[in-house]
Amino acid sequence: MGSDDKNTKKKSKLREYVEIVVTAVVLALIVRALIIQSYHIPSESMESTLLKGDFLFANKFLYGAKVPFVDLRLPKVRDPKPGDIVIFKFPGDRKTDYIKRCIAVEGQTVELKGTHLFVDGVEKIESYAHYEGGGRFDFGPYTVPGGFILCFGDNRDNSSDSRAWGPVDKKLLRGKALFLYFSLDYKKHWIRFTRIGDLIR
Repeated sequence: MGSDDKNTKKKSKLREYVEIVVTAVVLALIVRALIIQSYHIPSESMESTLLKGDFLFANKFLYGAKVPFVDLRLPKVRDPKPGDIVIFKFPGDRKTDYIKRCIAVEGQTVELKGTHLFVDGVEKIESYAHYEGGGRFDFGPYTVPGGFILCFGDNRDNSSDSRAWGPVDKKLLRGKALFLYFSLDYKKHWIRFTRIGDLIR
């Protein structure tokens, strides 16, 4: 076998490896941009559902993923509904990712009296809601405008949410929380193994 044949084989092998790597990178970028993405919980605002130090995956295509670099969204599977834990761009700067629970959608009227939440005049039983101070912040009645949703943190007395900065434009939605893939207790400097794999509800 001549040296030219050997060089040709080496080049073809190298090209094959490069194509595999490039394909994998492109697929990973597509998945991250349009299908699923990881997020980190930096605060206590969603306790006890989500803890500071939790890492989760979110479904990006459910509400219609935004196509990178252009003002375009893919078709949605469905709209967000009350009870969904959603990730969105903070309305204040439209850059920072926030995670809260959708409490109401457009047209619904919300009122929070102490620890009692009313939607369209009907009290909602919220097993996930936590009130450290016994419900210090009343809110509403407030009717959600068209094209928006209302989002509260589950840790109601320790959450900056729609009660402070208004409703969330559905155009700012990034996805719906799916499950935890990792959790780190910063105080104990230890992994919370029992939380890994938990579905988020």
